[in-house]
Amino acid sequence: MTDPGATPDAIVFDDVSKVFADGTTAVRNLTLAVPEGRLTVFVGSSGSGKTTALRMINRMVEPTSGTVTVGGADVATVDPVALRLGIGYVLQNAGLMPHQRVIDNVATVPVLKGQTRRAARTAAYAVLERVGLDAKLATRYPAQLSGGEQQRVGVARALAADPPILLMDEPFSAVDQVVRHELQDEILRLQATLHKTIVFVTHDIDEALTLADSVAVFQRGVLQQYDPPETLLSDPANDFVAGFIGTGRGYRWLRLIDAAGLPLCDVETIAAERLPGAHPDGWALVVDAAGAPAGWFDGDTASRLGSLLRPDGNLSQALESALSSPSGIGVAVDAAGRFIGGVAAADVLAAVDARRRG
Repeated sequence: MTDPGATPDAIVFDDVSKVFADGTTAVRNLTLAVPEGRLTVFVGSSGSGKTTALRMINRMVEPTSGTVTVGGADVATVDPVALRLGIGYVLQNAGLMPHQRVIDNVATVPVLKGQTRRAARTAAYAVLERVGLDAKLATRYPAQLSGGEQQRVGVARALAADPPILLMDEPFSAVDQVVRHELQDEILRLQATLHKTIVFVTHDIDEALTLADSVAVFQRGVLQQYDPPETLLSDPANDFVAGFIGTGRGYRWLRLIDAAGLPLCDVETIAAERLPGAHPDGWALVVDAAGAPAGWFDGDTASRLGSLLRPDGNLSQALESALSSPSGIGVAVDAAGRFIGGVAAADVLAAVDARRRG
């Protein structure tokens, strides 16, 4: 197993094991370093030890043997209340206090750390905005929010005291798939700005690969592999890891490769107002007055667009754009949604081949 981070280590597990009173070994001889300012995902099925490992970081669970250090200090020597006040914690169902308004939920930790309630509430409004919530929700109670809004409040509460470390225990598993993807995007956006040390637990390998700088795969309390997503996909450590990732490893690998630099080809375009009297030579892309793609036209038939390749897209999205297009050519757009060029499947595959050779 490789050490995926060259930055200083914020959290270190040194030969850590946890055996519960009934004799169950939840974690066995775990040695792992979590780099500072990176997002590390613990992934595995139920009972794999991932959540137990997470909870040993803030002493919600005490190790039976071995040492867990945070910021160079053995957590066993740190007052657990002080330790937890310095570490953000996001639970599966947000864990909000139902009798408190949103603003007071978010202000909880700053108040416990000695900040005045007024100052904490003022700061909480800024944190709510940071996680994409409207300030008008501040005076509502958790039961008045959607599941996705509750989870955003949970993230805001964890960030309110600006902790260097954030622990997230399957935070998005209770929401539907659409909201889950939105929340994943939100975490990536926040992390790009805040650069927290995040340990994120999930049972979903796609979520792990989407979010992680590094992925730790657990099975029955034993760490099976700890590597960046690209290494996990291209070189699984053993049959268990390969099986856990499952089929479609190549498709998942494409999602990790930025499409920036992909060559764009020329495509005939037609202004929407010229239809239906236009006679293109084969398929032409219909664009509106602002230059945004509106559909395809071959002189006889108008067809809908396939998926679009946007500026932050990856090679999987580029290939999907080409394959979903009736013309066989994908459509790339700029940040404003204007058409900038075509995407050929052959060029995507050539970029994949170049990446593998490189």
